[in-house]
Amino acid sequence: MTFPADLLTLLLRTSKLAALTGAGVSQESGLRTFRDAQSGLWAQYRPEDLASPEAFARDPKLVWDWYAWRREAVKAVRPNPGHYALVEIEKRVPHFTLITQNVDGLHRMAGSRNVLELHGNIQRVRCSECYAFAETWGDDGESVPRCEICGGLLRPDVVWFGEALPREQLEAAVEAARTCDVFFSIGTSGVVQPAASLAYAARNRGAVVVEVNLEPTPLTPKADFFLQGKSGEILPALVKAVWG
Repeated sequence: MTFPADLLTLLLRTSKLAALTGAGVSQESGLRTFRDAQSGLWAQYRPEDLASPEAFARDPKLVWDWYAWRREAVKAVRPNPGHYALVEIEKRVPHFTLITQNVDGLHRMAGSRNVLELHGNIQRVRCSECYAFAETWGDDGESVPRCEICGGLLRPDVVWFGEALPREQLEAAVEAARTCDVFFSIGTSGVVQPAASLAYAARNRGAVVVEVNLEPTPLTPKADFFLQGKSGEILPALVKAVWG
């Protein structure tokens, strides 16, 4: 696999790099997207019936069971070469920020350290009332587990439809985009806001934008480099080409 020489030189010299990853990266590990996972028993429900504050208030057990099923699905997959390549980039670039829209925790599992999880993490569970995190919980299969501190219902620590992104995570992501030399957009459709705006924020501040995706997106015409293909193939090859 060959890459533009100016891209390789740029990456070798850069000290500030930010990368945004989306569902495409997780799909390469065999993890289905939110909507793709709505098959079988779950096909009868709209996304808003399974992932919104209103849905949880209306039928907390349904929502809890959906996320319990998805947590088990995540346990069955492992990080792919694309995840590990990003770990290698983090080791080589002095100031590296990984921003992800994925909630599966695979980046952390691979070894990435500076990760901003814009949409939360499905592996974490917190109280819907006092927001305290729960390390363990009893699940009798009949009712939603409750918080040991206040008795409130437990819920996944993910951002549902209609909820705001975690403020600190979003502010840190925007800052990383505005101050980086190079911005990578990897495996994301480029349409889900506010994450989709990060590449443009980076570009407006003079950063070089590199897109890695199977198909062109709305970002593609604005990207300085478009590397078409699987991130699990492109990123390891890029790391080898730049750093050997």
